[in-house]
Amino acid sequence: MKPVSPAGALLAFAAVIAVLIAAASLVVATPALAAAIGASPLDPQALGWGFAAAAAATALSSLAAGYAVAKVGTAAVGALAEKPELMARLLIFVGLAEGIAIYGLIVSILILNRLA
Repeated sequence: MKPVSPAGALLAFAAVIAVLIAAASLVVATPALAAAIGASPLDPQALGWGFAAAAAATALSSLAAGYAVAKVGTAAVGALAEKPELMARLLIFVGLAEGIAIYGLIVSILILNRLA
C-alpha cells in the first residue's frame, strides 16, 4: 500500500471539515431558510438551487485556492531558499492563488443578491 502524502492527507482533512461545516450550517440555518422561502416570490425549488449554487461557488473556490496556495507556496519556498531577493515577486504569486477564493466569494454574493 502506497503511503499518503502530507498534502493529500491535508486536502482530505480540509474536505471533511468543509462538509461538516456545511452540514452544521444547514441544520442551524433551517429556520432562516424556511422564513426566506416563505417570504420570497421565487419558486422554493429555484431558491434552494440558488442557495446550493452559492454554497458550491464558495466551497469549490476555497478548496481550489487552498490547493493552489499549497503548490505555489511549496515552489516559492524552494525558490526563496536559493535566491532570497525574490521574496516580493513570490508573494505576488501566492496572492494570485489566494485570489481564487475571493472570486468565488464574490460570485456567491452575486448569486445571493439575485435571489433577494
